[in-house]
Formats: sequence, structure tokens, C-alpha cells
Amino acid sequence: MSEPCVLVGVTGCIAAYKSCEVVRGLQKAGVRCKVVMTEHACEFVGPTTFRALTHEPVAVGLFDDASDPIHHVSLAQECDAFLIAPCTANVAAKIACGIADDLLTTTALATTSPLLIAPAMNVHMYEAAATQENLARLRGRGVRVIEAGEGYLACGDVGRGRLADVDVIVGATLDALREARATGATGGCEGAEPPACAAVGESAAPGASASAGPAASGAPARDLAGLRVMVTAGPTVEPLDAVRYLSNYSSGKMGYALAAAAAARGAQVTLVSGPVALEAPAGVDVIRVKTAREMLDAARAPFAGADIAVFTAAVADFRPARPADRKLKKGADDAALRAVELVENPDVLATLAREKRADQRVVGFAAETDDVLGNARRKLASKHADLVVANEVGEGRAFGTDDNKVWLVDAAGTRELPLMSKAALADAVLDAIVGLR
Repeated sequence: MSEPCVLVGVTGCIAAYKSCEVVRGLQKAGVRCKVVMTEHACEFVGPTTFRALTHEPVAVGLFDDASDPIHHVSLAQECDAFLIAPCTANVAAKIACGIADDLLTTTALATTSPLLIAPAMNVHMYEAAATQENLARLRGRGVRVIEAGEGYLACGDVGRGRLADVDVIVGATLDALREARATGATGGCEGAEPPACAAVGESAAPGASASAGPAASGAPARDLAGLRVMVTAGPTVEPLDAVRYLSNYSSGKMGYALAAAAAARGAQVTLVSGPVALEAPAGVDVIRVKTAREMLDAARAPFAGADIAVFTAAVADFRPARPADRKLKKGADDAALRAVELVENPDVLATLAREKRADQRVVGFAAETDDVLGNARRKLASKHADLVVANEVGEGRAFGTDDNKVWLVDAAGTRELPLMSKAALADAVLDAIVGLR
């Protein structure tokens, strides 16, 4: 049985080094990767690097494989998805206009499998009308555009244009593979036995337990079909004044991975998200909020209709009692800045779980710095949860990372899961929830 294959396109951008991480992330999820590069990309990362990572030939020129005179066609036919990450403004424009003047763009035109691009460029190039029109044209043709992030850019500017986070790119690609598998719109996977394609995105990272993921556990690929799932994710932010707020380090990656995995398993998913720099998972309804009170209000309706509710959000326990509607100034407002009175926020999980139906399953997350299991067991009882996913945070653990190590705590006891990618962990948690039903 052959593994599903993703062709990774690398273009001439400073972010090309992150393509190596993308390849590794896909490989950890059980995907075979091949790489096609533009000549300009070779100025940033050499083909030898990708040969070492993939154990596959790396394609650069239209005529660099004497044994394959129509290389662009064979590459297009072999892959189950074509991901271009990073994708420069130039390459996006070429693909939007149907220009095929090198191996990468010729292959993009020839492929019938899902095409994904992750733009990366200077903020002014990204915001230029021509670039936005090209991206809109690509979206209209069904190309998945993995939105660029915002922040400090290599050129020194600050703004949108950074390559999306590696786990977001990997997750979007796995989603595309799953959907292609469900509809039969794949390339190289068509001739493979169904179990080979069924394992896409469901294999755990090295060292993960064999039970992580529906394929490994024997659960059907669409075992959540017909169910409604609500997930809360990310941090909340509590205004101090017009420009400052209190918050935490949550990135939302775990919640977004759970929402994506539940949707891939057939659920109707609503994601209530605090402010994060992540793209909405495919097929998921997203409600965006900022404060804890907004999250509680936004979650009430989807919770009432949910079969499964998973609370991953890191909700602020307290908020400033009297936020100012202007910027508090040093010198003029020293008293207000030195002593900020805090009031308690509503507990979103506990408030909603008190109203849960007998047929609902409620899952909480416990982010702890000490006595992880003790605090998780107490939370299981006090928050009226059916399952608590406990993890240790701080010193580079959990918050903002692409992997995590957790303990599953329920009425039956505690089960430790090894370190694994958050994509694999999402399926492991869903397996545990299905086991509760």
C-alpha cells in the first residue's frame, strides 16, 4: 500500500527554509513528500537539503530528468495534493494568469489534485491590489490560499505577509487530503488500497501511542457524522484602556486542530475563538470574540445544541474593573496604572457545563504549572466535565508549540499520552470522547 503523496513547491523567498519544517510535519502525519523548486528558491535552500529530508529526487528544471521528458505531467499525476509554501507574489501571479514558464508553474497548471498556496512576501507587495486580485482569482478557482500572518518581516517592515505557521500549513494540507479522499479527487492515491489513504493525518508523531487517530483505533473515518461539536479556542483579552489589555500566551493551535479533526470526521463544528493568528479550519463555522464575557455569550447557543463541547480556550480569570476608554498616560495617570483593580470573570466551562444534558459530553482542558494531575481531577469534579485533558505549561511547553504531551483524566482514571503533534493529539482526544459515549 502506498502512502499519500504531497508535492511541496518551494519558491524564491527568505521563508523557504520553513519548507523543511513543513515537509517534516507532513512526514510525521504519514505523508510521502516530493519537492519541486524554482531556480530562485535554490538561492535560499539547496536541493540537497530536501533530498536528505525526503529521500526523493528534487525537481528544479523542466529538462533536468533525462528519463522523464514530460516531468511536469508525471509530477502532477503522482501527487494527491500540491502545496506551494512559500509562494511568492510572482508565482501566485503566474498561476492566476495561467503562465507556465518553469517546472513548478507548469506542474501547477497540469495538476488535477488539490492545489494549496501559502503566500509570503513584503507587506506592501501582499496588500497591493494586483496581489489581492490574483489571490481572489485563485480562491475563485478552488485554490486554497493559506493566509499570510502578520508581524515583523525579514525586510524590517511590520505587517501582513509572513508565511503562515508551519502547523497551520500542515493542517490545511491534511484537510485537503482528507476531503480529496472523501470525494475521490486525488491523484497518486487513486491506485492505493483504501487504508493507505485513510491514514492521512491520523498517524501519530514518532513515539505516539498506536491508539492515536481513528485509523489506528479502528474507528470509522466519519465516526462523528451527524453530531454537532462546539470548540472554544485561543486566549481572551481584557481591556485595561484603549490600547492595553490583559491576556495569556495561548495560541489557539490545539483548539483549531480539534475543530479541524472533528470536521474531518464528519461533525458539524462551531469554533468560538479568541484573538489568534490562525486560519479558520475548512468546513468549520467560526465565531470570533475577544473577552471572557463575549466568549460565554457566544458559546451559549452552540453549546445548547452540541452533542460534544470541548473547552480548550485559555479564558482570563480576571479583568480590569474599570477599563479606560482612552490611553492611560504615564505621568498623568500613574495612580490608575500602578494599581489596577481586578474583578472575577465568569467561568465559561463551569457555567455552561452546569446546564449540560445527559446525552452531552463536555471536555475541559487544564493548563497547569504544578500538581498537574491533582488540579485536573479537581477540575473534572468542579467544572462538571466528563473528561479533562491536562497538560503542563511554561518554559516552552504547550502554549504556542506544534506538539504537546497530555494526560486524559475522567471518572475511570488517568491515561498518559506521549508527546505528539497537536494534529495527532486532536484525533486522540476525539477517540477518547467517542469512548465516553
